[in-house]
Amino acid sequence: MLNKLLYVIFHMEFRCFAAIYKNAFRSCGNKFRLQCPLYLTPSFIDIGNQVMIWRNARIEAVSKYNRHSFNPSIVLDDGVSIQQNVHITCASKVYIGKETALAANVSITDINHPYKDINIAPEKQDIETEEVHIGPNCKLYNNVVILPGVRLGMHCVVGANSVVRKGDYPDYTILAGNPARIIKKYNFQEQKWEGYDHR
Repeated sequence: MLNKLLYVIFHMEFRCFAAIYKNAFRSCGNKFRLQCPLYLTPSFIDIGNQVMIWRNARIEAVSKYNRHSFNPSIVLDDGVSIQQNVHITCASKVYIGKETALAANVSITDINHPYKDINIAPEKQDIETEEVHIGPNCKLYNNVVILPGVRLGMHCVVGANSVVRKGDYPDYTILAGNPARIIKKYNFQEQKWEGYDHR
């Protein structure tokens, strides 16, 4: 009985916060679910159908920093799943493709805080941006960090605690490490995963 009651409360919470935010997003699909508390800048976010965002997410667009204005765009395509404590910051564009899943504590940003002037703290200096694109059907495991300029292809997997630096990563690859490297790629002729030769 208690489990059934908790299940009902749990789903009521999702529906309640989705209803509150629905008209605040730049665009919004059907059957998306939100669990609060979370921090959002909804006027810069496009949410597809059946998107799930769990507790304590911070999904923030930065439209002004110092004296500079930006036109940020965060796109969470259909079926994206975002687990607890995910942190996404964007001043240019962050796109997350259909059915991609972000595990707990993932961090994604298209913003770099350069350290050009040693007389000014890095946080106070002008920011630099480079778009991030994560393809469809990807899986980012716990504590992954995605840095500016990353382009992940479709069906990519990034292992836990990996840091993915700027670059293009092809479809059907597995990445791991800090900095992340491709460790496996799917061979369609042999129909199996194979170790990746970096030579």
